[in-house]
Amino acid sequence: MRVIGIDPGLRNLGWGVLDVSGNRLSHVANGVCTSGTGDLAARLLSLHEQLTDVLRRFAPDTAAVEQTFVNKDGAATLKLGQARGIAMLVPAQFGLSIGEYAPNTVKKTVVGVGHANKTQIAHMVKVQLPGVNLAGHDAADALAIAICHAHHARSAQVMATQQVRA
Repeated sequence: MRVIGIDPGLRNLGWGVLDVSGNRLSHVANGVCTSGTGDLAARLLSLHEQLTDVLRRFAPDTAAVEQTFVNKDGAATLKLGQARGIAMLVPAQFGLSIGEYAPNTVKKTVVGVGHANKTQIAHMVKVQLPGVNLAGHDAADALAIAICHAHHARSAQVMATQQVRA
């Protein structure tokens, strides 16, 4: 199974692709889509085009996107939500199922604690994917989201198998 993890952001949208085979995780690629500055519609279109290109190049089987947290700045939260819409739309256009994970769930799955910082996340991603060259913190977060999805999908698969046996 090939998983793409997406860390939504209007300025920087991180992405990371993993191959999952049983308990093995293999890094395929990671990067950051940047939208620049200026008109919001043009920035969103740029993110859409870049993420579409990533999905065309790496052909994932499933996707995972981090859920948006609400902060004190309502306007910033709305803009982040629009970027998250792109992160959800593009995989849906490719017919992929999309898992959604709260930031604390991702951190707890990858680091072991729900309030880890970006440096801790990047470190644990490197531990779980030896030799990976991270394109930045947003790409590390995206790979963490993909790792989280791989673990949760595997758990769901095991549970379904056990239910069939019962």
